[in-house]
Amino acid sequence: MQLPVPRVAAIHDLSGFGRASLTVIIPILSTLGIQVCPVPTAILSTHTGGFKDYKYIDLTEHLEDYINHWDKLNIKFDGIYSGFLGSPDQISIVSNFIEKFQGDNQLIVIDPVMGDNGQTYGPMNGRMIQEMKGLICQADVITPNMTEAAFLLDENYPETISEEKIKTYLVDLSQKGPRIVIITSVPFEGIKGKTSVVAYNRDDGRFWKVDCDYVPTHFPGTGDAFTSVVVGSMLQGDSLPLALDRAVQFVSTAIRTTYGYNYANREGVMLERVLENLKAPALSHSYEIF
Repeated sequence: MQLPVPRVAAIHDLSGFGRASLTVIIPILSTLGIQVCPVPTAILSTHTGGFKDYKYIDLTEHLEDYINHWDKLNIKFDGIYSGFLGSPDQISIVSNFIEKFQGDNQLIVIDPVMGDNGQTYGPMNGRMIQEMKGLICQADVITPNMTEAAFLLDENYPETISEEKIKTYLVDLSQKGPRIVIITSVPFEGIKGKTSVVAYNRDDGRFWKVDCDYVPTHFPGTGDAFTSVVVGSMLQGDSLPLALDRAVQFVSTAIRTTYGYNYANREGVMLERVLENLKAPALSHSYEIF
């Protein structure tokens, strides 16, 4: 039976302060008309981007009981969406979750959060990267940034990249399992002041690109926002290029809105100022085939 409201299991950490992970994912997907069922992997007093001495409560040992209760209730999901995972045990739990709750016409999205700007995040190491390589094989869609794509392919992080090379990255990642690969923060050769989001759909063999104007700032949680819009859009029935376009426009608007204020970047973008934009019809499209 089709659910009256699409339902997504969101496997992420929860920060009490700072807009990242579940505090970004839940309002975005809810605004897009998706029921979010969180699986919190950890609880933090703040997120880790720019805050010190935060309190971290690891929930790994409780996750199996939590998930088994859902299994007994026979809960069905239209989508499964995972993000930052802090240990090999958590990756294994997500893998088992996908196997246990997998269903027909389901969207499985894995954001393989491991690093940025050529560097790994704190808890990431060689074993975690290897485990993540296995997990993405179970996905329909993956959304690595340029750094994470290089890690997954055992490539050196490129300062710039050609269209031919990024297409090779996309196809090679798709051959590992996911039918759709989306890579963010792509620095194309010869293009200054912009990065791009690129995607490949193995089902039709087409490559897509959306350019993003560079804003000289950084806000935590924008990757979570981007993937959440992609998830919600695709569950609404949007095409891949339209989902990319909506996600890029939303995140760009959130960054530009927040950048105009005298504001602590570590708190994340002012999501509340721009959430209503997600309900607006898509009037213009900046995506292109490449």
